[in-house]
Amino acid sequence: MKIDYPRRGRTGVRHFLPSWRQWLLLFGLGAFAGVATFAVLYSVIDVPKPNDQALAQSTIVYWADGSELDRFGTANRTIISIDQIPLTLRQAVMSAEDRNFYHEGGFSVTGIARAAWNDLAGGSLQGGSTITQQLVKNYYLTQSRTISRKVNEFIVSIKINHALSKDEILTDYLNTIYFGRGAYGVQAAARAYFGVNASQLDPAQAAVLGAIIRSPGGYAPEYHMDKLLARWNFVLDGEVTEGWLTPAARAATTFPAVKPRQSATAGGGPNGYLTAYVQSELAAIGYSADDINTRGLRVYTTFNKADQVAAVKAVDAERPKTKATGVRVGLASVDPATGGIVAMYGGPNYAHPQFINDATQSIAQAGSTFKAFTLVAALENGITLDSTWNGRSGQVFTDVNGAKTQPIPNEDGRSYGTISLLKATENSVNAVFVNVENQPDVGAAKVVDAARRAGIPSNVVIDPLLSATLGVASPTALDMASAYATFASGGLQTTPTAIAKIIGPNGGLLYQLTPKGVRTIQPDIVSQVDYALQKVVTDGTGTTALRVGRPVAGKTGTTDSNLSAWFVGYTPQLATSVVLFRTGPDGKSRESMNGVGGLARVNGASFPASIWTSYMTAAVKKMPVVAFPKPPASVTSPSPSPSTTLTPSPSTTTSPSQTATPSNSPSPSQTPTPTPTSTATLPGAPPGPGAPVAPGDVAALSPGILAPGDRRPLGAAGTR
Repeated sequence: MKIDYPRRGRTGVRHFLPSWRQWLLLFGLGAFAGVATFAVLYSVIDVPKPNDQALAQSTIVYWADGSELDRFGTANRTIISIDQIPLTLRQAVMSAEDRNFYHEGGFSVTGIARAAWNDLAGGSLQGGSTITQQLVKNYYLTQSRTISRKVNEFIVSIKINHALSKDEILTDYLNTIYFGRGAYGVQAAARAYFGVNASQLDPAQAAVLGAIIRSPGGYAPEYHMDKLLARWNFVLDGEVTEGWLTPAARAATTFPAVKPRQSATAGGGPNGYLTAYVQSELAAIGYSADDINTRGLRVYTTFNKADQVAAVKAVDAERPKTKATGVRVGLASVDPATGGIVAMYGGPNYAHPQFINDATQSIAQAGSTFKAFTLVAALENGITLDSTWNGRSGQVFTDVNGAKTQPIPNEDGRSYGTISLLKATENSVNAVFVNVENQPDVGAAKVVDAARRAGIPSNVVIDPLLSATLGVASPTALDMASAYATFASGGLQTTPTAIAKIIGPNGGLLYQLTPKGVRTIQPDIVSQVDYALQKVVTDGTGTTALRVGRPVAGKTGTTDSNLSAWFVGYTPQLATSVVLFRTGPDGKSRESMNGVGGLARVNGASFPASIWTSYMTAAVKKMPVVAFPKPPASVTSPSPSPSTTLTPSPSTTTSPSQTATPSNSPSPSQTPTPTPTSTATLPGAPPGPGAPVAPGDVAALSPGILAPGDRRPLGAAGTR
């Protein structure tokens, strides 16, 4: 007989709880939902493109010798390959951030649990995120703390772990992570903290960088050295635990010296003008601001480090020290063979609010340095260095259009007798050069053309007037250095530049300077200009430059109102210009330099020539001594020429002029009738034709072309 025992039902609280079968069903359903959700997310979430900040690299600017000059950009980062990252550095970073990196699947649940537990217990071990997760957050995603971002991080981390090798992940991570001091990636960090490349880091230095990653601000050595030291010990101890460092090596490791933090004014000083100029040249080549700031360009310049040091020292040592408020100095030095700018002094400190480069942006009247271009035009049109001219100060000239000049003063009102063009060049005789320019075969237009062919750019206004030879035009120091470099190169004009080559972040050549000198002046003409400008140094106004101790050609330049003073000169290997001028309190208006440095008047033979000589002596010291090409024998051993005579100008009693060659003899109305040279004047006599100018009147006599009867000055001009 079958007995039906009564079933005992669940009583009490158990009556309201799911059974084990129900628990199993719920767990199964949850697991299925989780797997299904993961599968859906895995299929719909793609690995995004790297964010812009992760790929951004600073542009690095190098000296000509390949050493680093400066860098700029939104992210101080230099991406390097894993073979440039020493194993000790990789191990130090893994010890600090993810010791199980090579054995995990990209996402560590235990790591998260451990981090949570340590947060509760107040401990200090590894973070909850793996290196892969950190890479995903920094390289592909954002820093936002949202559930959706964490979900994306989880999925992308798994995908990245399957798509890339561990070495690739670690390399991307080490090139991406922020180390403080504005440094992204291990290469920038190695430079910022130790002044070396990442490949040169020793184990102690590597451990410092590994320690800093967790909190660049919290472990900053300049503020929290105690915390950094503790974290550094933690990293090294972890390396011992993992077998990456022997206990003996650990015991022998001492904390390394950390480079002082670079001040916020980096990029200032005189060298700040160099990198600012490089940026402007990159823009001119066609690189956008975004390219310059984020593409990681490697820009190799023509700047010579030793020459730049010499330029700064020369300016600091030789510039005026007394009564020099507002005095500015510009210096530019150019390699004639390539047009490469080897040194530049744009000012004492680029960080100063003005930001004006006194070598490339500030303009100043060129004064008598422009007479070199008149020499070119004269020599090209049949006038010789041994031709003779009236050197009287205060002559008035009438141009081909019938317009008269003011009385043309020589420096200090000095009058000369009948002198050769060569002697007039040596002594920078204004009256002679205006007369030469006024000759029918020359003319102001040809002087302007000679200046353009030498290298004075089109943005420098040069009016085709008789005052052109006196330097009323206002170029920059770089313009003049480039123009005189054409003489140094034998008549081959090259465009000045500071960029030798540009390398892309992947090592590809993006730009290469290929100097193309253009023949703009014939060698026989240049050799005569060289000869005349050498005589300026040996026998004329530029004798200070003799201290360079080798063949030098050059020209002084001063404005009669003393608003600027120049010395521009060259050897066959290097052309350099120096300009001094003075600004008013507004930093823009120009003031006279009378009294500066204790001098009644600052001329080109004073401070500019001293700065030029100091710089050039150092810059050419290691260069071989090279002689200038010899001019024609007739130049160095001139003989009297029947074609070299003096004639009055076609329009009344003005200045003497040179007749043409016998094959183009003058008409009967232009027979030689030399004008007597006056050598004295009565005290208080007004300046005028035939009368020299008293020294005190020089600044008031501004040469310019005037309409007949008009005596208003049209602009300042050069004197010497």
